[in-house]
Order: sequence, then C-alpha cells, then structure tokens
Amino acid sequence: MRDPRLDKLADVIVRYSTKIKKGDLVAINADPVGLPLVEAVYEAVLKAGGNPFWQPRGDALASLFFEHASDEQLEYLNPIALHTVETVDVRIGFWAEVNTKSLSRVDPQKIAKQRVANGPLMDRFMKRAADGDLRWCGTQYPTLASAQDAEMSLAQYEKFVFEAGLLHLDDPVAAWKAIHAKQQGVCDWLQTKDELHFKAPPKDGDDGTDLVVDVDKSKSIWINCSGGENFPDGEVFCGPQSANGHVNYSFPAVYNGREVEGVRLEFKDNRVVNASATKNEEFLFAMLDQDEGARNMGEIAIGTNYSIKEFSKNTLFDEKIGGTFHAACGMGYPESGSTSESALHWDMVCDLRTGGTIEADGEVFHRDGKFLNPDWPGNG
Repeated sequence: MRDPRLDKLADVIVRYSTKIKKGDLVAINADPVGLPLVEAVYEAVLKAGGNPFWQPRGDALASLFFEHASDEQLEYLNPIALHTVETVDVRIGFWAEVNTKSLSRVDPQKIAKQRVANGPLMDRFMKRAADGDLRWCGTQYPTLASAQDAEMSLAQYEKFVFEAGLLHLDDPVAAWKAIHAKQQGVCDWLQTKDELHFKAPPKDGDDGTDLVVDVDKSKSIWINCSGGENFPDGEVFCGPQSANGHVNYSFPAVYNGREVEGVRLEFKDNRVVNASATKNEEFLFAMLDQDEGARNMGEIAIGTNYSIKEFSKNTLFDEKIGGTFHAACGMGYPESGSTSESALHWDMVCDLRTGGTIEADGEVFHRDGKFLNPDWPGNG
C-alpha cells in the first residue's frame, strides 16, 4: 500500500502546481527508487485526462557516464532529450537520489563540459517555460541518502519534507493559495522599488555581507513562487540588473551533490570578480568559469517558507528557508527580467535571522529574518 502522503503530494502537483488538463503530454522524470511517487503521479495525471510517461534516470548511470565518457561524448547533445523538451506540455521531476555524493569525485571540468554541451537544452526549456508553452514542477522523494545529508532518520526526513509542503494540513491547496496571496503583497510592493541592500553582521571571522542589488522597477520583474515550479516552495525573486558588494554565504553551497563551504563572493557590475571558499574551492572556480555567463548574478530572492527552519543540504528546501535570501550565479529566468545566459544556475543561501536586514530604496522592510509588514509571510 502506498504512503497516503504520496497520493496527497501527487494531487497537489497535478491539480495545483502543473494544472494538468485533458490531452496534456506529461513527462515524469525520476530514479527508480522514487517509483511509489511515480505511480501516484502517473495515476493522478491519468485521472486528470493527461497522457503520462516515465523517463527513468539513475545515480549509477551518471557515475558511469563521467567515468567512461570521452570528450566527444561529454559534448554530445542528445536529440531525444531535446525533442522531449520541444514536445511535452508538462515536465514533472523528482529528486530521489540513492547516493547524493555519487559525483563528488568527478573531475569538475568534466561536469562543466557536459553542462555547457546541454546549454541549448536548458535554453529551450527556459524559453518555452517563459512563454507559457511548457509547465513544470520539481519535488523531493524522501530517500535514506537525503535523510543522511539532513542528519535525520528517514521517518524524520519524511515528516520534514511533507510538512514543508503543508501536506499535513487538511487542504494544502487552499493553504498554498493563501501563501500566494501574502507573497503577492511582497511582490507588488517590491515592484515599486529600484534598489535592495542586504546586510548581515560578521560571523566566525568573516566580514559579513554588504550587497547592493539594482532591481530597476522598469526592468526587473518580481515572481511569486508559491508551489508552481518547485514543491515545496516559498520565495519571491527577480532578475537583477546589477549587483555590487560582497556576500559570505551562511551554509555550504551544494551543487551536483558536492558541498563548497565558506563561500565568499564579491560582485562588481553584476559579475563575480573575487571568489573564495574554505572547502572545494577548485570546484567553485570550475563552475564559475565554465562559460561567459556563469559569473553573472542571474537571480536575487528572499526565502518565505517559515515551515522550513533548518538547513538540509538540499537547495530545494534551503533556498526557501524563511528569513534567508539567496542569489544565483549564472542563468537567469527571462520572465524575471534577467538577460543572463549560462549552463550554470547555482543558488547560494545567506541567513539573515541573527542581525540581518534588507532595505528597499533606503527603507528597512526585513529585519532578523522577518518581514516588518504584518500582512506578509511569517506573520501569522
């Protein structure tokens, strides 16, 4: 018998997040370990009148690829994958890793080369999504590997995952609609502003965070993330026009299962001009130097999910933590006003819950991880 929480998750993704309708061609991407959720979503798509198909993937295959692939194979763009992106109406993906560290010892140059080769695939995906021709959603299937990363038992991690998505409530769709309304208030207010200033005090010997971001109201567009493309969700973001200053990221920056600790980035005119890390610095540089756009700031965002309170080494959850902000290096979303193009999109998270502030055009509206407006998220 399936865990009933999986059926509840499938219902929210199909009925709310992706709004499956009759005739939709729906790709479901997941590792075999996530088959119980694949089955739940497959069934929900059929009941909604869609046409689902499963595209299996696996950690072991990725490991074999990077171990044995030649340069020619690393640079190969799979036409079937491109055709899928061109053809499907909806793409639903699950993170369901058996080993989240399976790529930790892969040469970062190989990863960068493969990411660049797949750049056209990502570009087409983003363009169709921005135009409204492709709907998509990514979510987490709880596995032992992810539970270990979060330093939880599997039962504890399942509770963490499902409660982050408000699936413990009687009507999670209604709850997400209410969150959408609160976040829209934030977006509408920020859309009238031109500049954000993020500040966080020094910690553990670093020099804190002091970052000014140009969010010109005539160019940057604030996006309300309330359970559509990501589930669980909880952030507002836009495409920055420029960024200047520095950030010391509070948590390890995780990418392809590799953890980079103590990341400090300095931005000038929207580009990373200095970077350092206390662990895996070589990997950080390899990712930032993979293409011309990788050092751009492609996204600036504020986390608004106050049901997520702790770091789990999973960006899907960590970037949403209420009381944090994150900035993405590399690709930006066209619908947000970003023009940054890259094979990289790497979100890094800074905690503001102990002394941090965000100002908009000189006015503090976020202090110690809380919005000061009582009608915005985190205030009842």
